[in-house]
Amino acid sequence: MESHDKFNIFVSLVAKFLKSMNAIKSHKELIVYQLAFRLSMEIYNSSKKFPIEEVYSLTSQIRRSSRSVCANLAEAFRKRRYEKAFVSKLSDSEGEAAETQVWLDYSFECGYMQNEKYLELITEYEKIIGMLVNMLKRPDKWSF
Repeated sequence: MESHDKFNIFVSLVAKFLKSMNAIKSHKELIVYQLAFRLSMEIYNSSKKFPIEEVYSLTSQIRRSSRSVCANLAEAFRKRRYEKAFVSKLSDSEGEAAETQVWLDYSFECGYMQNEKYLELITEYEKIIGMLVNMLKRPDKWSF
């Protein structure tokens, strides 16, 4: 079993436990939200070093998509009593995470991001996508 699969199983078990405890009262308590928020702030800080000519393209796009992962998660959490709306917003969040990976690819290929930082962020976004996919597979576990 790959470490990615083990991590997803772990996150799923933690989510199930927390739900059974009725502990999650805010989107800010979701592990996936906390990770996505931290990464969006890392991207914001890293993108400060991008060239000025990228301000209205790459810089703005990577910041927007990384922040949108969090915004869509928050909206999904508030809509979790309506399964279709919940799934739709989670799907949007997953799409934004994948888009962020594309902008990371461009950032690296254009030489604006070091290999180590790029690999770290890409790997972390894979975790986010995995967590979102797990939530999408079992939306009933998140509704009330």
